[in-house]
Amino acid sequence: MTEKPGGDSVQTTRTKNSIGLRPIISPYEAPLLNGRNRPKAVNGRGCQNGTPLGADVKKVLLVQYLSISSRPLIVLKSMSKEEKREKVIRSEGENETEKILSQICDNTFLKLWVYPNPYRKETKELCDVLVVFENHVFIFSVKSITFSSDKEIEVSWKRWKRKAVDDSIKQIEGAENWINSHPDHVFLDRQCKKKLPININLEGCKFHRIVVAHGSEEACKNSSIDNVAGSLAITYVDDFPNYEGRNLELPFMLNLPREKVFHVFDSFNLDIILGELDTISDLVGYFEAKEEAIQKYQMLIYCGEEDLLAHYLYNFDQKRKKHYIGTQRKDINFINISEGEWYDFVKTEDYRRKKEADQISYFWDELIQKTLQNALDNVLLGDSDIYNEQSALREMAKEPRFMRREISRAIHRSIEKMSDFGEKMGRHLSSYSSFYPDKRYVFLQLKPVPDKDYDTEYRPLRQEMLKIACGVEKLKRPNSKKIIGIAIDAPKYAGTKSSEDFALLDCENLSDQNIKYYTEANKAFQFFETDAVQMKYKRAYNFPQPKK
Repeated sequence: MTEKPGGDSVQTTRTKNSIGLRPIISPYEAPLLNGRNRPKAVNGRGCQNGTPLGADVKKVLLVQYLSISSRPLIVLKSMSKEEKREKVIRSEGENETEKILSQICDNTFLKLWVYPNPYRKETKELCDVLVVFENHVFIFSVKSITFSSDKEIEVSWKRWKRKAVDDSIKQIEGAENWINSHPDHVFLDRQCKKKLPININLEGCKFHRIVVAHGSEEACKNSSIDNVAGSLAITYVDDFPNYEGRNLELPFMLNLPREKVFHVFDSFNLDIILGELDTISDLVGYFEAKEEAIQKYQMLIYCGEEDLLAHYLYNFDQKRKKHYIGTQRKDINFINISEGEWYDFVKTEDYRRKKEADQISYFWDELIQKTLQNALDNVLLGDSDIYNEQSALREMAKEPRFMRREISRAIHRSIEKMSDFGEKMGRHLSSYSSFYPDKRYVFLQLKPVPDKDYDTEYRPLRQEMLKIACGVEKLKRPNSKKIIGIAIDAPKYAGTKSSEDFALLDCENLSDQNIKYYTEANKAFQFFETDAVQMKYKRAYNFPQPKK
């Protein structure tokens, strides 16, 4: 039940990573029962006998549950039209390159944490895109500068670099300094009337500085037949014995300092990096490995950011259970990544299988994005500040891509297994592991019935059932520190009206009062209590294994 991550070797230094899911997948389905009828298993699938929960019993249960403290629970739900508040209006970008970058960032980081064109003072823009997620602050500066073809290439390069790269570095440094000095003076509008809804906490804050430089791709390709992609070569170096290139201005090659890391993407590799590493967890993992290599080696050179990414994905440290850049040899102080690593990588069967397998994972993104848009539109109810406090959505956003794939697959299987309970109100409850060993998910499907009012009877009951299911999951697996609950209308039987509810149980230290609450509450529902509970174990691979 607590299997540790593992991996399998492909070549001596190229390893595909995997992780063993702490892997309880426990579907349980039954008609809603009152406390007097205990469920019985039928064909090992679930409970098929018992009586539906009557209105009188339901009323008593709801009063009982609401009267008992459940403070560790944070619940999110959509707000009615009458309760709508002012929307959070984000810029979409002020020019075409900014709009493209904003859309890419929305997909990678998810929209609640992405703010294009923030301001520090009236008419004074802070940066082009600001992303704030917990202690991570991503500062983007994007520029599209035409590369002059009617001048000497060295002259054109210097002018282009000064405007497209150097000016962006200055803007990012200015934004970082401003945030460090005035973290509460970042605004969404030019008039500086609407503050950034997310509080930036400088304690333990980690800045990621990203330059996006457009305009040199064609000139780079035309300069040499070896420049197959037109992406910029990068060197991170300070002092290296006998290296004279530190202060040279070579066209299409940037020399960047090691002490303060700037990531430079261009027209070719921007979408590759933020498209392949399209979760906060995956991108931060890459940045951290890159910064670790920059500090470890006296010089790091690569022909394009996409080639460095291929090198990173090829290499997996079995002991640390993470990808890395460089080599495990101790006597190496210089790393050079050659041109074409990315082209070779995308032609592999490993890559093809991963891209195909990952398609289902975007169900997870869509589920989160839908609710985040409700938050931005201020039509989300709940007992927490979703921007600045813990929430189920934030925990869901932390999952890396391959784990989103595995959870989405499990959810789809649970949806397919939902039985038909006729006119009765039925349920299907499942439990899934997370990438993080101390976190789990509970997924509740509920089948509405026509004689129950959706908003005043059915949905309040579903929310309370979700709370109880989260608590019972904690009782069954006491090592869990966070339980995320997701409740939906069973897709097989959903009508024209549908909704989702989310709950976060922060339960590292659950009080005796709450243990008693969940134990007593579960006597009516019998969550995870019968022989119908099925446990399945599975090992998931970032790069799926070939089918046998």
